This record gives sequence, structure tokens and C-alpha cells, in this order.
Amino acid sequence: MTAAVPVPKHWYNAAADLPELYEPYIDPATGRELPADSLTELFAGELVEQELDRDTRLRPIPEEVQARYALWRPTPLLRATALEKAIGTRCKIFYKYEGISPIGSHKANSGVAQAYYSRRDGRKRVFSETGAGQWGSAISMGSSFVGLDAEVFMVGSSYDAKPSRRILMETFGAKVHRSPSPLTEVGRVARKPDENDPGSLGLAIGEAVEAARADREAAYALGSAFNFVCLHQTVIGQELRAQLDAAGLRPDALISCIGGGSSYAGLVFPFLDQVERPGRKLDLVAVESNAVPKVTKGKFAYDHGDSAKLTPLIKMYTLGHEFAAPGIHSGGLRYHGLSGQVSKALHLGLGRAVAYSQLEIFRAATLFARTEGLIPAPEAAHSIAATIELAREHRDEERVLVFCLTGHGFFDLSAYQRYNQGQMDDSDSPSAAIEASLGQLPAVGNPGTSGASEDPFNAWQRWHFGAPRPSASGAVGTDLRGYRVVSERLVREASQGGAGDLLVARDAVITPAAESEARDLGRKLVRGGDR
Repeated sequence: MTAAVPVPKHWYNAAADLPELYEPYIDPATGRELPADSLTELFAGELVEQELDRDTRLRPIPEEVQARYALWRPTPLLRATALEKAIGTRCKIFYKYEGISPIGSHKANSGVAQAYYSRRDGRKRVFSETGAGQWGSAISMGSSFVGLDAEVFMVGSSYDAKPSRRILMETFGAKVHRSPSPLTEVGRVARKPDENDPGSLGLAIGEAVEAARADREAAYALGSAFNFVCLHQTVIGQELRAQLDAAGLRPDALISCIGGGSSYAGLVFPFLDQVERPGRKLDLVAVESNAVPKVTKGKFAYDHGDSAKLTPLIKMYTLGHEFAAPGIHSGGLRYHGLSGQVSKALHLGLGRAVAYSQLEIFRAATLFARTEGLIPAPEAAHSIAATIELAREHRDEERVLVFCLTGHGFFDLSAYQRYNQGQMDDSDSPSAAIEASLGQLPAVGNPGTSGASEDPFNAWQRWHFGAPRPSASGAVGTDLRGYRVVSERLVREASQGGAGDLLVARDAVITPAAESEARDLGRKLVRGGDR
């Protein structure tokens, strides 16, 4: 049911509408907010601007990038009517199919953009990492378009299991290294106990960052988690919104898998203003592997983005930078952390997370393939499993469910072979490993923000609820009845003023993050009469 919609000419910056998504990056050496110029060591200047931008709602997409997007965008929105019939539901199931890009996944949306900006910044090569191989393919293709050299550190288990992805990257002209490799200090240390170490995405990131730092003519490129990557992926949600509007449909649920979080951000961020509607709530579902349950069993805290601790500290849902993910076939979901913006949105209650095991998602993928004729990537199969469960739960309701099919599984047929032959092991949550890794999280205080033109919470409150009511005293204290919305920041500041209960207005909105902050600080939120 692909509607004729234009390819977006702008990327949507959710932080401009929701400033509370912002959490500062922390320099682990100083414990203070990371200065912007330190990021330019790794990234092109314009990407750093996008990363830290909290003011520009729509950022123009360069014409050269638009021209590349036109090779595969707009991507189709398709209805899975045969799947609906097979599971016996009245729900209408749609999927936004990103697998028609040249490399077969949504990663191309940021790959061509990052290569473009890196080349315009005068860089001659990029270093990057890849888990399952989709991102490595994307940055390799993007680099070939603009004449950049590319070197990719590929997680060892995927390098071994997916030679076709490596061949694709090499065909685009990239050099691909099995991670951990002997080329970096990070890799050499990891290889000492076992030269055949299966690696991890956090380890591959560490190698790519080390290599980029050592080369003044190089940039680092990453496929998920950072704000500018989420920004580039919003072409997905913008197109989807236009396609649904053209068909006269309003979604009841949007579903996408989460590794680093870019596909989820790309799908749902353009819909955040629809989460709460009169008489109807939009359900935003983030789907993860139960083997890497960063949201369902992790912690929202500051952590390193890589196991070598070379990256800044990011406030995110994490299993700890020392977590070694099990060797599941969904290599793109094996990252220990999650995008800071996606993490904050989930922490604020703007969405929820669910987890599935390996056999559950392959059962869903096989049903989808046999009814719809398309073999999905294992990562995308997580979204299918969650969608099927929702459709069965609401089988007697005419709900509109939309998931992002992030890519095809044509490079994953060896995994399907193992499943078809009954040789695939199921996955579970490695609780002991998670507990041990979370115990190694860095100790970080609350450094606050710098350089903001307006307090982020007040701007968010104004956008949603109008101007804040002034408190009687004009300052934050234990009496918070003057506030229409009680945020985690407000609770934190109020708790610095003394002990006791925090009094809030009867009609105040208390965010989930505020409730969590109050519990962590041992404070009780008590509703009282309005002033």
C-alpha cells in the first residue's frame, strides 16, 4: 500500500521539541561535561553540531545526500494481510520495509550522511566497527560514493559466521578486520587469553576509536547510539507518518528492535507528539534480545560506550561496559548500551521495552517468511515477534500495528539453516554476568548542563503544558505544589534542600523518571492541595 510521498528534505531533531532528552556527555578523566571541541577529534564538525544541537527542529539534508537517498527512498509501507490471517487477528499489521536499500538495511540512511560530512571536513578515511555487518556495509558504501578509504573492525563471531557481509564491504573497497585484531592495543590485550576471542561490539568500537585517534586524517564513524545517527534515521518515521496520513490511518502501536537504538529512534521520534492523545494512547515498543536485556534488566546510568573505556561517559540504559554478550545470531543487538536519547525517552515513559529469546524470534521470522514471502534479518525478527504477540493479545480489535522491518535476512541464511535443522540453541538472560558487569559502572555525579539558552525541563514543560506556575517562594524547595509537572531534575534539586516528604499538587503530572529519582533518593512524593 505504498503511498506516493516525497523523500524528506530535513532530518527531525527531537531534542528541540523535547529538551529533557538531553543528558550531557561526561569526560571520564575530569568528571565534567565534555567540551564540544573534544568530539571534533573523532567526528566531522558538522556531525558534532548535530550531536549537541537542542535548538534546530528541522535540519536540512544536503542535496548530495538527498540524491543518494533517492536511490531507495521512500521505502514502502506494506500490509501483512497473510500474516494477519495466519494468526487470526482483526488488527491491521503494516511494516516499513528498509531492506530495499542497496546494502539491505536502514543503516544506509546514516552511512551516506556520515561519509559525506567526513569527506567535506577534509578527512581522507574513516574507521568504524560493525556487529552483524549492516553498518559496516553502510559506511563502506557511503565512503565509496565520496572517495573515502574505509576500515571496519567486525565483531569476531559475525566475521566468522557471515563471510558474505565481509565480501560486500570489501567489494565497496573497505578493509575489514576481525575484532579483536592485532592492529590495535585494545585488540592485542583482548587477544592475549584467546586469539579466537569472539569479540563484542564494545570491543570493536574501542579498536575503531583507537585507530581513528591515531590518524589525524581520519574520522570515526558509528552506526547507532549517538544523537546524529538517530537524527539521520528520522527519514523513516517522517515518511511513515506521511504514508499513514495519505491512507487515513492512525497507528496504535509502533514497534522496532533496539541494539544501539537508531532504528527505534528513526521510527518513533517523529511520532512523539502523538503518544498521549485524547481517548487514545500510542504504544511505542522497543524490542531487545533476552540475551542482551539492557532496558528490561539493565540500569539507567552513566557508562562508557566501549569496553576499552575510550569513549565519553553516556547516560543510557546499559548492562555495563564489561558485559560480554552471548553469541546470538542477532549480532546487531549485542551492544551493551543504548542511545542516550532513546534511553531517556524510555526512562520518561515515552515507550516501553520487551525482550524475546532466540528461538522465539526465529519462530516469528519463519512464520513471516512463509506468509509474506520475505526473509527478515534476525534483528528485525524481534519486531515481528512483538507485533505478533500484540496482534494476538488484541485479536478482536481493529488496531493499527506498524513495525520497522530494518533489513532482509539474505546474508543470514546460515542461521536459518541451523534453526530449520533444529540445531539452534535458545538464549536466556545471563543474570550473573549482568550483575557483575553492572557492579563495575563508573561513579559519576550529576554534573548538570552548560551553555543552554533555557533550562531543558522548563522548555519541555512549556511545549507540553504551557508556562510553568511559579512556586510561592520562587525557589525549589520541599513544597513543589507550584509546578504543573514534576521531573527528575526537580526532585533532585528539591532533595538538596533538606529531608522529608516532597509535597506536589493534586493535579500535577509526575514523570516516571521523577518517581524513580525520588525512590533512589529515599524521598516520598505526597499529593496535597493546590496553592
